Amino acid sequence: MSSHSSPALSTSGKLWDGGNEPFGASYGKLMMWFFLLSDAFTFSALLLAYAALRFSSLSWPVPDDVFAAVPFIHGHFPLVFVGIMTFILIMSSVTMVLAVEAGHRGARNEVVKWMFWTILGGIAFLGCQAWEWSHLHHDGAWWGSNPFMNADGTPGQVNFTNLFFTITGFHGFHVFSGVVINIIVTIMTMAGVFDRRGTYETIEKIGLYWHFVDLVWVFVFTFFYLI
Repeated sequence: MSSHSSPALSTSGKLWDGGNEPFGASYGKLMMWFFLLSDAFTFSALLLAYAALRFSSLSWPVPDDVFAAVPFIHGHFPLVFVGIMTFILIMSSVTMVLAVEAGHRGARNEVVKWMFWTILGGIAFLGCQAWEWSHLHHDGAWWGSNPFMNADGTPGQVNFTNLFFTITGFHGFHVFSGVVINIIVTIMTMAGVFDRRGTYETIEKIGLYWHFVDLVWVFVFTFFYLI
């Protein structure tokens, strides 16, 4: 008997040599989906921990009172600034869609253009988040410190600020990582790397990551700023 194993037989009765792509996706794209799935579990655990502490507490700080500042404007504007942050991130997701679409057509200049706007949106979002953190820190909020009163007038718990800075910081790290990768991929596009490869699939893979970051922010926005 030969020591070599024979090709596997598929359910259709045809020989399969292992060369077919599972689910019609390339290996790299499939691995990106696996990574995003594992990352989703991490964010889910953090948000569920926040929800458990939030709804097991008798009272909690009111988001309209905590997140009511806008740069260079004096006054009380609940959720206005975070609304601007959210709009910026959503628009960067739109430009990423346009970059992926241009990549499917092999339009290198268009890919560079839309990637530039995506990078700019990511940097703008990070700048907004840095200002928000700085403002909250100036008010006395940080890990282990919560200056905000609960809705019933009792002192706020540090669980609120601990989880806020941890979860938004973790998300911000993802945005920062995405911006760095987007810059690298844009430089590769300008150098014609993907034209020589004959595929712009890398743009599509980083696009999946960027859309995931955008989707996670929707949940963070809902848990911290709306509830």
